[in-house]
Amino acid sequence: MSASGTANYEYVVARVRHRRASLFTEEDYRKLVRMGPGGIARFMEESEYQAEINALGARYSGVQLIEYALNRNLARHFDDLLRWTEGRLYELVARYLRKFDAWNVKTVLRGHYSDATPEEIRENLIDAGEFDDALLEVLVTAEDVDAVVERLEDTLFGDALAAAFGDYEETGLLMPLENAVDRAYFEGLIEDVGAGNRAMELYQAFLQAEIDFRNVRNALRIARAGADIDPGDYFIEGGRLFDAAELRTLAENRDELVARIGDSLYGDQLADALEALEDAESLISFERALDDALLSYSDYLSHVYPLSVCPVLAYVLAKEREVDNILAIAHGKEVGLSEAEIEAELVML
Repeated sequence: MSASGTANYEYVVARVRHRRASLFTEEDYRKLVRMGPGGIARFMEESEYQAEINALGARYSGVQLIEYALNRNLARHFDDLLRWTEGRLYELVARYLRKFDAWNVKTVLRGHYSDATPEEIRENLIDAGEFDDALLEVLVTAEDVDAVVERLEDTLFGDALAAAFGDYEETGLLMPLENAVDRAYFEGLIEDVGAGNRAMELYQAFLQAEIDFRNVRNALRIARAGADIDPGDYFIEGGRLFDAAELRTLAENRDELVARIGDSLYGDQLADALEALEDAESLISFERALDDALLSYSDYLSHVYPLSVCPVLAYVLAKEREVDNILAIAHGKEVGLSEAEIEAELVML
């Protein structure tokens, strides 16, 4: 719709709850982990992914067909979301969906960093943000990482990338640029979000939780890399759990980090997820548990105030997790992982 008019929360939340009811269940995932890529594609063809599988099936097969269909379906659902929304709700949703601009920027940076082909980069883009096809093509066909950063100079990410470029050159790691993209997105998202009423207070709480968990993720990645990078330099402002100095210390001790989250305002809602965090044997498992924790908290907020933007954003997260889960299953089957290994990669909705 548009940013003009009155926010139509009741209508959009009803549509979103209907869409969420059609997401894959745990039983669906149990079926998928017993299938190969061809079987997964056929299963998707009998679901709400039918249109995408049928449209792409003549050109692609296997995991490539699954990836393209998932990305196209994700873009369709979020385009629908923007069509449905009006007024202030449209503004909030549109700003939040810039996360796919951030995703695409990081995808392009990773592609050039690893010398991927333009086609390999394109197949991982998600056309659900504000960047148009022309800009994405310019980024995909840029000569290298330096050229991508230069071409993003006048975008939301320009200043943050320019500030982080020195660390990238010094360390040879992409992490400073990826963290800069996250910081630009989240700090731009939460700025000027006035509380105003209960609905907006909960929206702010939703964003603060996502920033808190992103800070945890980034700090742990920096600590694991062993590079001479200060996690505080890439701290995202706007969360509630930490300041930069505290996170710098906690990144060195996962047990203290988990305890700090457990004693926080998230503790009651996230007890099960935090137990999984304590038991996680690797950073990947830890990050999966963080995703589960954020989903749990978003669901909690969406039930506290159902006629707000919170159920809409909780649906966005849940849809993303479905796509991530199907991809994890398809890639796991492609490389020969066991069913147990694949199931350990999933974030249940």
